[in-house]
Amino acid sequence: MNSISITWNGHSCFTVEKDGFSIVFDPYGPNTVPGLAPLSLTADMILCSHEHGDHGYTDAVTLKHSGTKNPFSITKIDTWHDPEQGALRGPNRIHILESDGLKIAHMGDIGCPLTREQKDLLKHLDAILIPVGGYYTIDAVQAVVDDLAPRVVIPMHYRSDHFGYPVIGRLEEFTGLCRNVVEYDSNTLVLTAETRPQTAVLKLK
Repeated sequence: MNSISITWNGHSCFTVEKDGFSIVFDPYGPNTVPGLAPLSLTADMILCSHEHGDHGYTDAVTLKHSGTKNPFSITKIDTWHDPEQGALRGPNRIHILESDGLKIAHMGDIGCPLTREQKDLLKHLDAILIPVGGYYTIDAVQAVVDDLAPRVVIPMHYRSDHFGYPVIGRLEEFTGLCRNVVEYDSNTLVLTAETRPQTAVLKLK
């Protein structure tokens, strides 16, 4: 079955895997995100949206060098971490992965509006991984991406009673604005062409 496994490791860090090839997005460093344990991950590739310690700590990931073929085509979109063209927090990079008709995007710490051209690149997504906490990124209202119409929305970069920066918003501020919220008992979603439209809340182990 054609599928992509999406595993949330906390904050904005995900492991995306297909056909034995894995990519880690935005690994956070030790003691950079309150309440989250240090990461120790293995993957074939690391992609970071920017170099801040809670997104660009590549030492958390051991590269396998297995020779497994990368099944993904990768498109990068350069954006900003803030609404002032990087003057506050610098650049941000969106990564789009496509393979066998499935298309997902990791939005990093997007903090600015998207241009029309950027939105066109982000159309027809099967899944979008998007920050919803505000303050450092777009907030819950801005993260409602109905105009992009992704099939699955996976929120990230928020706080709970157990983890996250005190200044950012809670998950419920976003899910309260969403339809078809599905809460999972695990931190992994297996995405296929049959996965129904939803806002997928993954649960840390």
